[in-house]
Amino acid sequence: MKFIGIDLGWSSGESGLCRLRLESAPTGDRLWVEDITCRLSLEEIFSWLDKGLGEAEGAMVAVDAPTIIPNQTGTRLPDRLTHKYFGKYHAGCYPANLARPFVERTITVGNLLEERGFLHAPQIEPQRPGRYQIEVFPHPAMVQLFQLERIIKYKKGNLAQKRQGLLELESYIENILPRLTPALELTLPPGIEPWRSPLTLNGKELKRQEDQWDSLICAYIGAYWWYWGQERNWVLGDESTGYIVVPTLSVNQPLPDG
Repeated sequence: MKFIGIDLGWSSGESGLCRLRLESAPTGDRLWVEDITCRLSLEEIFSWLDKGLGEAEGAMVAVDAPTIIPNQTGTRLPDRLTHKYFGKYHAGCYPANLARPFVERTITVGNLLEERGFLHAPQIEPQRPGRYQIEVFPHPAMVQLFQLERIIKYKKGNLAQKRQGLLELESYIENILPRLTPALELTLPPGIEPWRSPLTLNGKELKRQEDQWDSLICAYIGAYWWYWGQERNWVLGDESTGYIVVPTLSVNQPLPDG
């Protein structure tokens, strides 16, 4: 199985893209980075996706964007639930409804994935090969996986604050994800430009690396959902309302107090 993370640019700007490969070994199952990059248009995103997967190859695509939006106005159920359970961590979701300007782009992504055989998977039989797609949101996932008291502030602030936030995120990724199951191996394959220290990046470079790290988190959430299913994940909402998959560290861990 392969695991695709798409940190979608909802209206404009590049989208971060990551592809992981799961391999079994005597020392345990490990995820390897096959590619991590950014693309601008939907055509470029799906060209990258198709090129990295065979026509019948099993994969889980985890998208950071609302690909199911049934409500004309107001806020979707999964968005409300992120605020209920993760608002105190500053990890509530941006509200989505059919009046928002990003709707055509985000829903189109879900539809294009379905055309390729990637079925929505708010429920799943763990470790069963297939083609699936889910919606994810990195902030609640990081609160859970990294055991944060508040989200990492790497998206807002001045350049120095963003650099420091991204440096903190990088540290968590490097120190936590390789110790989880499945474990993430951060060695990049030949031909992929190595990550640079956020302290050396200008604003445009910082945004690009932020998008790539977010896509890596998305891909890891997808792998974690496929590997454990509801035993170690929460599903906020369902296919009729839209849904967001959030990983947990403990078996059958209850949702936090809202």
